[in-house]
Amino acid sequence: MSVKNFRSKEISWLSFNERVLQEAMRDNVPLIERIKFLGIYSNNMDEFFRVRVAVLKRIVQLDKNTVFEGGSPQEILKGVHELVRKQGLMFEQAYRKVIKDLAQENIFIINEKDLSEEQGEFVQRYFHKRVRGKLMPIIINNSRPLPDLADDGIYLAVYLKRNGNRRIQYALIEIPPSLDRFVLLPSKDGKKYVMLLDDVVRYELGNIFYMFKFDEIGAYTFKLTRDAQLDINEDISESYVKKVSKGLELRKEADPVRFVYDELMPEALLNLLLKKLHYSSNSSIIKGGRYHNFKDFIDFPKIGSSNMSYPSLSPIIHRDIEPQSSFFKIISKKDILFHFPYHSFHYFIDYLREASIDPMVREIKLTIYRVGKNAPVIKALINAARNGKKVTAVVELQARFDEKANIKWANRLRSSGVKVVFGVPGLKVHAKLCLVVRKERNQMQNYVCVGTGNFNEDSAVVFADSLLFTKHVGIAKEVVAIFDFFNRHYNIPTFEHLLVAPFIIRESIEGYVDREIENAKAGKEAYIYFKVNNLVDFNLIFKLYDAQRVGVKVRLNVRGMFSVFPEFDEAENAIESIGIIDRFLEHSRIYVFCNGGDEKMYISSADCMTRNLDRRIEVACPIYDKTIKHELKVMLEMQMKDNCSARLLNNEMDNKIREIEGEKEEFRSQLEFYKWLSEARD
Repeated sequence: MSVKNFRSKEISWLSFNERVLQEAMRDNVPLIERIKFLGIYSNNMDEFFRVRVAVLKRIVQLDKNTVFEGGSPQEILKGVHELVRKQGLMFEQAYRKVIKDLAQENIFIINEKDLSEEQGEFVQRYFHKRVRGKLMPIIINNSRPLPDLADDGIYLAVYLKRNGNRRIQYALIEIPPSLDRFVLLPSKDGKKYVMLLDDVVRYELGNIFYMFKFDEIGAYTFKLTRDAQLDINEDISESYVKKVSKGLELRKEADPVRFVYDELMPEALLNLLLKKLHYSSNSSIIKGGRYHNFKDFIDFPKIGSSNMSYPSLSPIIHRDIEPQSSFFKIISKKDILFHFPYHSFHYFIDYLREASIDPMVREIKLTIYRVGKNAPVIKALINAARNGKKVTAVVELQARFDEKANIKWANRLRSSGVKVVFGVPGLKVHAKLCLVVRKERNQMQNYVCVGTGNFNEDSAVVFADSLLFTKHVGIAKEVVAIFDFFNRHYNIPTFEHLLVAPFIIRESIEGYVDREIENAKAGKEAYIYFKVNNLVDFNLIFKLYDAQRVGVKVRLNVRGMFSVFPEFDEAENAIESIGIIDRFLEHSRIYVFCNGGDEKMYISSADCMTRNLDRRIEVACPIYDKTIKHELKVMLEMQMKDNCSARLLNNEMDNKIREIEGEKEEFRSQLEFYKWLSEARD
């Protein structure tokens, strides 16, 4: 039985992903960007089934009587399947609209039946040169089991039929993941034609199966999604790295949680595949269209006019950073806050580069959760070690879907002389911290960075995050204590400035909420502003209800999961709640409390989720600099005024965009903040 005024994480997450899908349907979003949003939605859904649905199914198998605040696993799964079906229809509608709008731009996605003679010859050459050597068809029969199929791979189930013969031959082909999904075709009419790799293979089916006698041949796409939870053996005789590596190997054989197939697939072929793949009636078996793995549409070729993509925004030069100026001199004078991607992530790389060659720098420490593909952060740490600095990297091996990459980087760091610490047993290290120790006037000085997002140059061009550089003695001392804790888990530090999970962050945040409640009851000004990715912690949500009920002005800006019922009581006392989906992915976490006039503001790595508050190493850092506080408040206020990309979060989860009132103009907060930062520089 679900608790009143609390929505399960899974249902609220699907509502968030619907907001992503809405972007693919909006005429005021450039066409190529809409295609990308289709890909982002699809990729999100894949991960949702791998993780959240997989967990629910595990719980059902273990204990059918389990009940959460948001309902029983069975109730939640039922709601999930209903929403997935509804969104599937929305997706098809969005895709058809995209195809129609592409045609208006003289761009056509065509299949193997639409080719001209010249295009057919091109596809044939392309197939023989690029594709054929990568195809390894598998013949399916009743007696032979299927090999382990790749999680989230794209497969064609093929049937071959000969007239007058009741026996039908079946086969399986994996679409090569190493090749581009989209093939640009030649054209003489000024139009652009795009063909999916799936259809290139379909066009040459007869060539692939030439040794079989058949009169009819067909191919239908399907994909499967497996449980992505790592089962790590707790045997203490194994090293942590070996445990994670073993878990990754087991993931390949994990239970399937979703099977998506072309609804035109013959029933006999479908049943054979389900039997071979051991799908039960409880598994998610979903009818789909001709194509799957729409996540590849994130990389749809950039063709057509420039207005089909967002115009580029040049990174803003930070007003306090002058060319060829030492970061250490600047930070010694004042705190610095970077807003990515408005500012370039190269500032942080430059900072590490300076630290790696500065003769006064003695030590560098950094937490690593996810790094970019080329990993300049890793390279800077290696360079620092080569230059004689004492370098420590705290690597989190359980960064979901990045475990393998993190093991690789950890080994490379270690072989280059960097001390590698693999987090804390039982606590995932999610904090974003950097410490540089520098000798100045015969004393060691600590410079620290505390951020809301990963030290990742790839995500920093898309994820909107904040990174604070400070020399504040109290903050720096406590960051040092956290890095010491990574080496000595028994020595839990005390904190006066930072809010650190799992030690004091929950009691501190809840204590600030209680103080706002007391002040509101006493007739004093009281307000709370949370900007987070996810707000799903049961206890905190009901405290926010109590706060709003007694007159605290609660405002919530939540991009993702949102278990709150804003109209928890009387409709006129609803909590003002928005969620922004736009060209940048809102990722920064900011907490603001009135605190009786002595306003408290924190930037944090922690979302308002039980796992972040109680089972991870997370850090919320106070903002003491008045100029930086003002910057962040300008951004927060702009986002609450947004009438282009901000959805109103309500009890009905209808995700409506705030209407433009009267004669007011469109106000798109990300672009407005970009302009504001640019003018602040001038």
